Amino acid sequence: MNQLDFHRNQLQMDYFSDSYRQFETDFYRYSALDTPLTFLTDDILLAMYKSKKNYFKLNKENAKDNSDHYFIFDITTLSETKTVSKYTYRKTVKHIE
Repeated sequence: MNQLDFHRNQLQMDYFSDSYRQFETDFYRYSALDTPLTFLTDDILLAMYKSKKNYFKLNKENAKDNSDHYFIFDITTLSETKTVSKYTYRKTVKHIE
């Protein structure tokens, strides 16, 4: 079992919410990547979990406008089970040098 399989049920995105739809919209607005967000979500969640951060960075090399973008999430632990963390998208911040 790899790490992604181990954390698959413990790390969850709030997929059916307005905040996730806004995340998709913002991601595609800034991302120049050819890979659909659907294929990146598990890796994004795992990276945020392992780094103990509530955001991930789309670096300027992969952004349409050549700027770094930080996608910020709220992280909540579900009350039913203390082992599941839910990530809810909040906003994107653009880093300007």
